[in-house]
Formats: sequence, structure tokens, C-alpha cells
Amino acid sequence: MTPAITLEELLAWNQESADFWKAHLDSNPALLELPCAIGGADNVQEFVRHIWGVELRWSQRAAGLPLLAREETPTGPLDALFDLHLKAVQVYRTLLDNPAQNWNETLTLALEWLPAATRTISRRKITAHALFHSQRHWAQLATLVRAAGFPSGFKGDLIFSPALS
Repeated sequence: MTPAITLEELLAWNQESADFWKAHLDSNPALLELPCAIGGADNVQEFVRHIWGVELRWSQRAAGLPLLAREETPTGPLDALFDLHLKAVQVYRTLLDNPAQNWNETLTLALEWLPAATRTISRRKITAHALFHSQRHWAQLATLVRAAGFPSGFKGDLIFSPALS
């Protein structure tokens, strides 16, 4: 057994978190209107749109697919936003299930906000970045809702995940 954490394990951890937040927000829809100033969002629904929309665009970059334009990303409802996540997972599964996939292949990203020296990046790093991006934001959301008086019980730390042993 390798001591490395695999992209498959990170994807499974990502799925656990996405499923948790989808169920929690379905059960507590008022949280979607909670003010939120993270990721350019004004409220939690916009923040979730950012998380899952970015997840899809990173998957499309990793796969060399056309990107869903930000302005074409649905603004809601929650099911439409969750569909962005499901599409991203499908793209990642296709990449991960391909034994011929070159994870060390570098791609040059046309992202003005990214420093020029870091725009050429491996498919592996793009995928890991995307999955950690989501996890980081879910932790922020857990803090936000707890501070607003609505603790979620989110156990997003990797130590609690059955995705790896």
C-alpha cells in the first residue's frame, strides 16, 4: 500500500461533504438566504453556487473540455446547483477511470488572476486543487452557519471520513 492519498480518495471525501451540505440545506432552506461574504457571494446560496460552479469548471479544465461560463451557471434552486457538482464528479470519474490518463501532463490555463509563473500546471494538481477548494469552502460554511446560530454538525475533517483508512 502506498502512503499517498489518491485522487479517488479525495473525490470520495469531496462527495461526502457535498452530500452532507445538500441534505443539510434541503432540510434547512432558510440557510440559503443567510448573508455570506465569501467567494464573492452575498448569501449562502450564491456561495454554494460558487463552490459547485468552480468545481465543475476545474473538472472541465482538467479534462480539456469547454468551460461552462460563469454567467451560464444557474443561480438556483439548490438541485440545479447540486447538478453542477454531479457533472464535475462525472468528469473526474471519466478521467480517473481511464488507465491511460496522463496525470502529469501539464496544461496552460488562461486565467488572468493566476500569476503567469503558475499558469502551467499538471492535471493532477488541478484536480487536487479543485477538491481541496471545495473542502476549504465547506469548512468556511460550517463556521458561518455555526456563528449565525445554526450549527450543522459538519464533520468535514479528513480524519472523520471513511474515504480512506
